[in-house]
Amino acid sequence: MAGILYLCATPIGNLGDMTPRAVETLRAVDLIAAEDTRNSIRLLNHFQIKTSMTSYHEYNKIEKADYLVEKLLQGKNVALITDAGTPAISDPGEVLVHKCMQSGITVTSLPGPAACITALTLSGLSTRRFCFEGFLPADKKERAEVLLELREESRTIILYEAPHRLIRTLKELYDNVGNRRVTLCRELTKKFETILPTTLEEALFSYEREEPRGEYVIVMEGKNRQEKKEEKEKTWQEIPIEEHMAFYEKEGMDKKSAMKQVAKDRGTTKREIYQYLLNK
Repeated sequence: MAGILYLCATPIGNLGDMTPRAVETLRAVDLIAAEDTRNSIRLLNHFQIKTSMTSYHEYNKIEKADYLVEKLLQGKNVALITDAGTPAISDPGEVLVHKCMQSGITVTSLPGPAACITALTLSGLSTRRFCFEGFLPADKKERAEVLLELREESRTIILYEAPHRLIRTLKELYDNVGNRRVTLCRELTKKFETILPTTLEEALFSYEREEPRGEYVIVMEGKNRQEKKEEKEKTWQEIPIEEHMAFYEKEGMDKKSAMKQVAKDRGTTKREIYQYLLNK
């Protein structure tokens, strides 16, 4: 019988957020895979957990995942922990989970802290629809593509950023999406927790004068859906109705369906489109 991989969330700051189930599981498994054993040993010592650890991080995630899968197939139970928060969220744990799924190994998650959700709930921005981007890509081309996508994103957007890159990221966001509302969160759940509801412009002004400290979660409002609709309607208004109709008819729509879609695109009624075409 293969063992089980347990994804154990750990506190993002306040040790009081560690769940009893997570402590019990970390004590019971055969091995703990930790992002940084030097950080995790303090957590384990605090809760008097004596289980052996092995490192599992960004730079060994492929070969170490194979090693852990082998242990699991031998019947060993393994717990995966990250430095803070939930494993596999902006974390190499996703590689291990994928390999376990491919090998038919049971994976289960022990819910707990996640900086992205904590920040979202504190942001004061809409929580009904949101997307998590994590850290923006380091590759210039891919980064530009993601920023372009974020310009049109209508959901609330959550990003992570390190202090030494914060100003650069805020400037890139401002240049690409404009002066959106944003909430900057740092030191979450700790004594000096800081929640700053502001705008991208104001945040840039502030942090260009005061050096950012600590890891940040950036929660940014999405593009206004009405604004998106108006922009789309404006784009369609720039071409003649006949050309607009031809576009959909070439896509395989019949005339009636095309008129309905053209009316929707232009923010008018199908009757008005029909009357216009009739009078041509």
